[in-house]
Amino acid sequence: MSYLYEKVAYLRGLAEGMEISEESKEGKLLLNIVDVLEDFADSIEELHEEVEDLDEYVESIDEDLAVVEDEMFEEDEEDMDFVEVECPNCHEVIYLEDELIDDEDAELVCPSCHEKIYIDECCDEDGCCCCGDHDHE
Repeated sequence: MSYLYEKVAYLRGLAEGMEISEESKEGKLLLNIVDVLEDFADSIEELHEEVEDLDEYVESIDEDLAVVEDEMFEEDEEDMDFVEVECPNCHEVIYLEDELIDDEDAELVCPSCHEKIYIDECCDEDGCCCCGDHDHE
């Protein structure tokens, strides 16, 4: 950002070298423009510093969030038991949480054909034809 200050200083030097004074209308205008340019340079420098601070802060939040995600998802994967199920409609193999198979109120929908899967309809006395389980009739 120092290049902006250098350019403003160069313009101020030109104005002084040309002996521009505030006594003429044009001189007053040019000197005020140089002052405004210096104010812009100050504001841009402040914004640049704030953006750098925010970048550092966002990076630290992102790192913390990555740690939390790793802990949360790692824990979830260890706690969940999945059952391989063949959709009776499209015969696509899908994986369901074991708890969903045993839950009579759970509404299961195949992600491939979007049809409802009724576990009790595909089960008989020999066990479940879609997942091989014998306990959820």
